[in-house]
Amino acid sequence: MNIPDMPVQVPVDDPNADTEWNDILRKHKIIPEKPPSPTPMIEEALQEGRRLAHENRLESKDLDELAALEDEEDEEFLESYRRTDRLRATCDDIDGNRLKRMTELATITAASVFNQVYQLQKPDYSSDVTEASNKAYVLVLLTSSHGTNTESRVLIEIWRDLARRFGDVKFCQIQGDLCIEGYPERNTPTILIYKDGDIKKQLVTLKDLKGPRTSTGDLERLLVEIGAVNPSDSRLQNRPGAESAQNDYPRSSIRHGTIGKDQDDEDSDWD
Repeated sequence: MNIPDMPVQVPVDDPNADTEWNDILRKHKIIPEKPPSPTPMIEEALQEGRRLAHENRLESKDLDELAALEDEEDEEFLESYRRTDRLRATCDDIDGNRLKRMTELATITAASVFNQVYQLQKPDYSSDVTEASNKAYVLVLLTSSHGTNTESRVLIEIWRDLARRFGDVKFCQIQGDLCIEGYPERNTPTILIYKDGDIKKQLVTLKDLKGPRTSTGDLERLLVEIGAVNPSDSRLQNRPGAESAQNDYPRSSIRHGTIGKDQDDEDSDWD
Protein backbone atom coordinates (compact mmCIF):
# COMPACT_ATOMS: atom_id res chain seq x y z
CA MET A 1 0.00 0.00 0.00
CA ASN A 2 1.49 3.31 -1.08
CA ILE A 3 1.29 6.20 1.32
CA PRO A 4 0.81 9.47 -0.54
CA ASP A 5 3.25 12.32 0.12
CA MET A 6 1.66 14.61 2.59
CA PRO A 7 3.06 17.91 3.84
CA VAL A 8 4.34 17.65 7.37
CA GLN A 9 3.83 20.46 9.80
CA VAL A 10 7.15 21.16 11.53
CA PRO A 11 6.99 23.16 14.74
CA VAL A 12 8.99 26.38 14.55
CA ASP A 13 9.20 28.72 17.52
CA ASP A 14 10.90 31.65 15.76
CA PRO A 15 11.78 31.33 12.06
CA ASN A 16 14.20 34.29 12.32
CA ALA A 17 16.21 32.87 15.20
CA ASP A 18 19.82 31.80 14.58
CA THR A 19 19.53 28.17 15.68
CA GLU A 20 20.90 24.93 14.29
CA TRP A 21 17.34 23.63 13.89
CA ASN A 22 16.31 26.64 11.82
CA ASP A 23 19.44 26.23 9.65
CA ILE A 24 18.35 22.64 8.87
CA LEU A 25 14.85 23.78 8.04
CA ARG A 26 16.15 26.54 5.75
CA LYS A 27 18.43 24.03 4.00
CA HIS A 28 15.42 21.87 3.16
CA LYS A 29 13.37 24.96 2.24
CA ILE A 30 10.84 24.27 4.95
CA ILE A 31 11.16 27.84 6.19
CA PRO A 32 12.32 30.81 4.09
CA GLU A 33 15.88 32.13 4.18
CA LYS A 34 16.62 34.70 6.84
CA PRO A 35 16.54 38.24 5.42
CA PRO A 36 19.98 39.90 5.17
CA SER A 37 21.16 42.08 8.05
CA PRO A 38 20.63 45.78 7.42
CA THR A 39 23.85 46.73 9.27
CA PRO A 40 26.21 46.71 6.21
CA MET A 41 23.73 48.77 4.23
CA ILE A 42 23.40 51.24 7.09
CA GLU A 43 27.19 51.60 7.37
CA GLU A 44 27.47 52.10 3.62
CA ALA A 45 24.74 54.73 3.72
CA LEU A 46 26.50 56.57 6.57
CA GLN A 47 29.80 56.59 4.70
CA GLU A 48 28.08 57.85 1.57
CA GLY A 49 26.39 60.55 3.62
CA ARG A 50 29.71 61.70 5.08
CA ARG A 51 31.26 61.75 1.61
CA LEU A 52 28.45 63.84 0.19
CA ALA A 53 28.55 66.19 3.17
CA HIS A 54 32.28 66.77 2.62
CA GLU A 55 31.82 67.37 -1.11
CA ASN A 56 28.94 69.79 -0.51
CA ARG A 57 30.59 71.62 2.40
CA LEU A 58 31.12 74.69 0.20
CA GLU A 59 27.46 75.06 -0.70
CA SER A 60 25.68 78.12 0.67
CA LYS A 61 28.88 79.65 2.14
CA ASP A 62 29.81 83.27 1.52
CA LEU A 63 33.31 84.50 0.66
CA ASP A 64 34.38 85.07 4.28
CA GLU A 65 33.25 81.60 5.30
CA LEU A 66 35.04 80.07 2.32
CA ALA A 67 38.28 81.90 3.23
CA ALA A 68 38.04 80.72 6.84
CA LEU A 69 37.41 77.14 5.71
CA GLU A 70 40.40 77.29 3.38
CA ASP A 71 42.67 78.51 6.20
CA GLU A 72 41.35 75.82 8.52
CA GLU A 73 41.91 73.01 6.03
CA ASP A 74 45.37 74.32 5.12
CA GLU A 75 46.34 74.33 8.80
CA GLU A 76 44.98 70.81 9.27
CA PHE A 77 47.00 69.62 6.29
CA LEU A 78 50.17 71.33 7.53
CA GLU A 79 49.74 69.93 11.03
CA SER A 80 49.20 66.45 9.62
CA TYR A 81 52.37 66.86 7.56
CA ARG A 82 54.30 68.07 10.60
CA ARG A 83 53.17 65.08 12.66
CA THR A 84 54.17 62.71 9.88
CA ASP A 85 57.54 64.41 9.48
CA ARG A 86 58.23 64.33 13.23
CA LEU A 87 57.25 60.68 13.41
CA ARG A 88 59.52 59.84 10.48
CA ALA A 89 62.44 61.72 12.07
CA THR A 90 61.88 59.98 15.40
CA CYS A 91 61.84 56.57 13.73
CA ASP A 92 65.04 57.41 11.85
CA ASP A 93 66.74 58.48 15.10
CA ILE A 94 65.64 55.31 16.88
CA ASP A 95 66.82 53.10 14.02
CA GLY A 96 70.13 54.96 13.79
CA ASN A 97 70.80 54.76 17.52
CA ARG A 98 69.83 51.10 17.63
CA LEU A 99 72.14 50.29 14.72
CA LYS A 100 74.99 52.26 16.29
CA ARG A 101 74.48 50.52 19.63
CA MET A 102 74.33 47.07 18.03
CA THR A 103 77.51 47.77 16.05
CA GLU A 104 79.28 48.98 19.19
CA LEU A 105 78.23 45.91 21.17
CA ALA A 106 79.31 43.58 18.37
CA THR A 107 82.73 45.23 18.20
CA ILE A 108 83.22 45.10 21.97
CA THR A 109 82.07 41.48 22.18
CA ALA A 110 84.44 40.40 19.43
CA ALA A 111 87.40 42.16 21.07
CA SER A 112 86.64 41.07 24.65
CA VAL A 113 88.98 38.10 24.94
CA PHE A 114 90.60 38.78 28.33
CA ASN A 115 88.01 39.65 31.05
CA GLN A 116 90.27 38.70 33.95
CA VAL A 117 93.41 39.75 35.78
CA TYR A 118 96.43 37.77 34.57
CA GLN A 119 98.99 36.86 37.24
CA LEU A 120 102.38 37.29 35.58
CA GLN A 121 105.54 35.23 35.88
CA LYS A 122 108.82 36.97 35.13
CA PRO A 123 109.98 34.43 32.48
CA ASP A 124 106.75 35.00 30.52
CA TYR A 125 106.77 38.79 30.82
CA SER A 126 107.96 39.41 27.28
CA SER A 127 105.32 37.25 25.60
CA ASP A 128 102.45 37.99 28.00
CA VAL A 129 103.01 41.74 28.07
CA THR A 130 105.35 43.21 25.46
CA GLU A 131 104.27 41.02 22.56
CA ALA A 132 100.62 40.99 23.61
CA SER A 133 100.59 44.80 23.49
CA ASN A 134 100.89 44.62 19.71
CA LYS A 135 97.26 43.45 19.65
CA ALA A 136 95.73 45.30 22.59
CA TYR A 137 96.48 47.68 25.42
CA VAL A 138 98.21 45.87 28.29
CA LEU A 139 98.19 47.36 31.79
CA VAL A 140 100.58 45.89 34.35
CA LEU A 141 100.10 46.46 38.06
CA LEU A 142 103.23 46.10 40.22
CA THR A 143 101.95 45.47 43.72
CA SER A 144 103.47 45.56 47.16
CA SER A 145 104.87 42.37 48.64
CA HIS A 146 103.46 43.40 52.04
CA GLY A 147 99.80 43.38 53.02
CA THR A 148 100.12 46.72 54.78
CA ASN A 149 100.27 48.78 51.56
CA THR A 150 96.81 50.36 51.42
CA GLU A 151 97.16 51.77 47.91
CA SER A 152 98.07 48.35 46.52
CA ARG A 153 94.99 46.79 48.12
CA VAL A 154 92.77 49.54 46.71
CA LEU A 155 94.18 49.17 43.22
CA ILE A 156 93.94 45.37 43.24
CA GLU A 157 90.17 45.62 43.79
CA ILE A 158 89.77 48.24 41.07
CA TRP A 159 91.92 46.12 38.74
CA ARG A 160 89.50 43.18 39.07
CA ASP A 161 86.49 45.35 38.31
CA LEU A 162 88.08 46.96 35.25
CA ALA A 163 89.30 43.62 33.90
CA ARG A 164 85.80 42.16 34.16
CA ARG A 165 84.15 45.07 32.33
CA PHE A 166 86.80 45.96 29.75
CA GLY A 167 87.62 42.60 28.22
CA ASP A 168 89.38 44.18 25.24
CA VAL A 169 92.12 45.51 27.55
CA LYS A 170 94.56 43.06 29.15
CA PHE A 171 95.05 43.66 32.87
CA CYS A 172 98.07 41.96 34.46
CA GLN A 173 99.47 41.86 37.97
CA ILE A 174 102.76 40.89 39.62
CA GLN A 175 104.62 41.79 42.80
CA GLY A 176 107.09 44.58 42.16
CA ASP A 177 110.15 42.79 43.58
CA LEU A 178 109.34 39.63 41.59
CA CYS A 179 109.17 41.62 38.37
CA ILE A 180 112.22 43.83 38.97
CA GLU A 181 114.83 42.66 41.44
CA GLY A 182 115.21 45.14 44.26
CA TYR A 183 112.20 47.21 43.20
CA PRO A 184 111.51 49.64 46.07
CA GLU A 185 108.47 48.88 48.18
CA ARG A 186 107.75 52.60 48.49
CA ASN A 187 107.16 52.79 44.72
CA THR A 188 104.25 50.37 44.81
CA PRO A 189 101.70 50.23 43.45
CA THR A 190 103.03 51.07 39.99
CA ILE A 191 101.00 51.02 36.78
CA LEU A 192 102.78 50.32 33.49
CA ILE A 193 100.81 50.87 30.29
CA TYR A 194 102.00 49.02 27.20
CA LYS A 195 100.98 49.43 23.57
CA ASP A 196 102.73 48.34 20.38
CA GLY A 197 105.59 46.79 22.30
CA ASP A 198 106.51 49.87 24.36
CA ILE A 199 105.64 51.47 27.67
CA LYS A 200 103.44 54.43 26.83
CA LYS A 201 102.84 55.66 30.39
CA GLN A 202 103.72 54.75 33.93
CA LEU A 203 102.32 55.84 37.26
CA VAL A 204 104.37 55.32 40.41
CA THR A 205 102.03 55.04 43.41
CA LEU A 206 98.66 56.79 43.46
CA LYS A 207 99.94 60.15 44.66
CA ASP A 208 98.95 61.83 41.39
CA LEU A 209 95.44 60.44 41.58
CA LYS A 210 93.72 60.46 44.95
CA GLY A 211 95.99 58.21 46.95
CA PRO A 212 94.05 55.63 48.99
CA ARG A 213 90.81 57.36 47.92
CA THR A 214 91.42 56.58 44.24
CA SER A 215 88.24 55.24 42.66
CA THR A 216 87.23 53.19 39.65
CA GLY A 217 86.23 56.42 37.93
CA ASP A 218 89.78 57.74 38.22
CA LEU A 219 91.12 54.68 36.43
CA GLU A 220 88.35 54.87 33.83
CA ARG A 221 89.49 58.40 33.00
CA LEU A 222 93.01 57.07 32.59
CA LEU A 223 91.76 54.43 30.13
CA VAL A 224 90.02 57.15 28.14
CA GLU A 225 93.07 59.41 28.21
CA ILE A 226 95.45 56.79 26.82
CA GLY A 227 92.96 55.83 24.10
CA ALA A 228 92.19 52.34 25.37
CA VAL A 229 88.49 53.18 25.79
CA ASN A 230 86.26 55.51 23.80
CA PRO A 231 84.79 58.41 25.85
CA SER A 232 81.28 57.36 24.79
CA ASP A 233 81.80 53.69 25.70
CA SER A 234 78.65 52.44 27.44
CA ARG A 235 80.74 50.37 29.86
CA LEU A 236 82.08 53.50 31.54
CA GLN A 237 80.44 54.18 34.88
CA ASN A 238 81.51 57.84 34.79
CA ARG A 239 80.89 58.58 31.12
CA PRO A 240 79.92 62.30 31.41
CA GLY A 241 83.31 63.16 32.93
CA ALA A 242 85.31 60.95 30.63
CA GLU A 243 85.39 63.49 27.82
CA SER A 244 87.37 65.94 29.94
CA ALA A 245 89.72 63.28 31.29
CA GLN A 246 92.69 64.64 29.42
CA ASN A 247 92.28 68.07 31.02
CA ASP A 248 91.47 66.78 34.50
CA TYR A 249 94.14 64.11 34.77
CA PRO A 250 97.48 65.18 36.33
CA ARG A 251 100.38 64.52 34.01
CA SER A 252 103.40 65.89 35.88
CA SER A 253 104.89 62.58 36.98
CA ILE A 254 103.57 60.24 34.27
CA ARG A 255 106.72 59.09 32.58
CA HIS A 256 107.37 57.75 29.12
CA GLY A 257 109.97 55.08 28.53
CA THR A 258 110.90 51.49 29.35
CA ILE A 259 111.85 49.59 32.45
CA GLY A 260 115.51 49.92 33.26
CA LYS A 261 116.05 53.28 31.57
CA ASP A 262 118.84 55.21 33.32
CA GLN A 263 117.69 58.18 35.37
CA ASP A 264 119.29 60.53 37.87
CA ASP A 265 119.00 59.42 41.48
CA GLU A 266 117.44 62.68 42.56
CA ASP A 267 114.33 62.32 40.39
CA SER A 268 114.17 58.58 39.75
CA ASP A 269 110.93 56.83 40.65
CA TRP A 270 112.63 53.45 40.57
CA ASP A 271 115.13 54.07 43.41
